[in-house]
Amino acid sequence: MARSAALQRRQVLVLLTALSALAFMDRQIIAVLIQPVKAEFGLSDLQIGLVTGLGYALTFALIGVPLGRRADRGGRRNLVAWCRGLGGLLAALGGAASGFWTLMASRAGGAISDAGAAPASMSMLADLYPPEQRSRAMSVFGTGGSIGALLAMVVGAWLAQRYGWRATVVLVGSSTLGLSALLRFGVTEPARAAVPTAPAALAAAELQGGAVGAIWREPVTRWLIVAAACALLAGYAFGTWNTALLVRRHGLSLQGAGWVSGTAALASVLGGLAAGALTDHLARRDLRWQIGVPMLGVGIALPCALAYLALPVGAIAPAVALVTAFAFFITWWAAPAYAALSLIVPPQRRATASAMLMLAGAVLASGLGPILTGGLSDVLEARLPGDGLRIALACMVGMLLPGLFAFARVRATYPAAHRALHPAALPR
Repeated sequence: MARSAALQRRQVLVLLTALSALAFMDRQIIAVLIQPVKAEFGLSDLQIGLVTGLGYALTFALIGVPLGRRADRGGRRNLVAWCRGLGGLLAALGGAASGFWTLMASRAGGAISDAGAAPASMSMLADLYPPEQRSRAMSVFGTGGSIGALLAMVVGAWLAQRYGWRATVVLVGSSTLGLSALLRFGVTEPARAAVPTAPAALAAAELQGGAVGAIWREPVTRWLIVAAACALLAGYAFGTWNTALLVRRHGLSLQGAGWVSGTAALASVLGGLAAGALTDHLARRDLRWQIGVPMLGVGIALPCALAYLALPVGAIAPAVALVTAFAFFITWWAAPAYAALSLIVPPQRRATASAMLMLAGAVLASGLGPILTGGLSDVLEARLPGDGLRIALACMVGMLLPGLFAFARVRATYPAAHRALHPAALPR
C-alpha cells in the first residue's frame, strides 16, 4: 500500500513537472525568436522587452494572488488543468500576430498558466511529500523551468529555422492541452494536511489584513519574497537576452546559440536537482542550511555571470563553460526557497504565499527585467556600439547582490519561524 502511494505521488510529480516544462517552453520561446520577430516587425530592443515581459507581468499582477487564494480554498487539480490548458491555447494565438500589440497580448496566456497552476501545484506537492523530502520534490518540479528552457533553446530553435517562428509559437503553445486533460481526468485531488494552530503573531496579522497581510508582515516570508524577486530578476533578464547576445557579440547562428543556451539549461536541471538533494541532507543537521544552500548557489553564480560578460568577442569555449556554471548554480535558490515557504506558512495559506513570491518575480523579473534590459541596451548601444546589451545584462545580474543580503536576513530568522509552526520538531 505504501509503495503504491509512493508511486502515485511520483506520477503526479512527473505530470506536474511536465506541464511546468511545456508552459516555461512557451514563455521562453520568444527569447529564442527575438531576432526573426524583431526583423519581421521592425521592433526595437525596448519593444522586444515589452513583448517578452509586460503582457505576462500585467496579467499575473491582476490574477496571481486571487488564484492562489482560490487554490487554498478549493480544488487544486482542476485549477492546474484548466489554467495550463487555457494559457497554452491563448499563447498559441501568437502565431497569428500582426504586429507589436497583438504579439504582446498573446504573451498573457503564459501568465494565466503560471498564476493559476504553479502555486496550486506546489501546494499539492507539499501535501504529497513529507517535510524531509520536500526540497527534493520541489527541486524536481523546479526542473520544469529548466527543461522548458532547454526545449525552447534546442527544439524551438530547430523548429524556427525549419518552419518559421509563427508555426513554432503555435506548436509550443498548444502542446499543453493533452497533458492538461490527463491531469484533470487521471489524477485524484490529494488530501490536505491538517491545519496546525498558527502562532499568535501570525493569527493577529491575519485578522488585520487577511492572508496576504499576514504573510507579508512576517519578516521571514517578506525577506524570502524579496530575495526570490532579486534572483528571478537577474535570472530572467539573463535567460531572455543571452541568446541574442551570443548571436550579436560572438557571431553564432540562431541554432548555434540555441545549443549553447540548451547546454546551460541542461546544467540548470542538474543544478536544481543537486540543490534539492543537498538541502534535504544538510537541513537535517542544521535548519539554516535550508537557506544556506540558496546563498551558496547565488554567491557562486554571480562571479560566473560577470566573468562571462567580460569575455572578448569570439571566446566561445570559455563562454560555454561560464554560462554552464552560472546556469548550474543560479537554480540553487529555487527549490529550497519554495520548500522553506511551505514549512513556515500554514497549509491553508501555502498557495497564496507561493503566488505572492511568484507575483514579485512576475512583475519585477518577467515584467520589468526584459524591459529594463532592452531599454538600457538601446541607450548604451547609442553610446557604446556593440556593448550595449552586454553592459545592460551585467547591471541586471548585479541584482544578485541585494538578493544575497535578503537571503542572509531569512537565514537568521528561519529556524525560529520553523519551530513556531512545528513546535514538536527537534531543536536545531
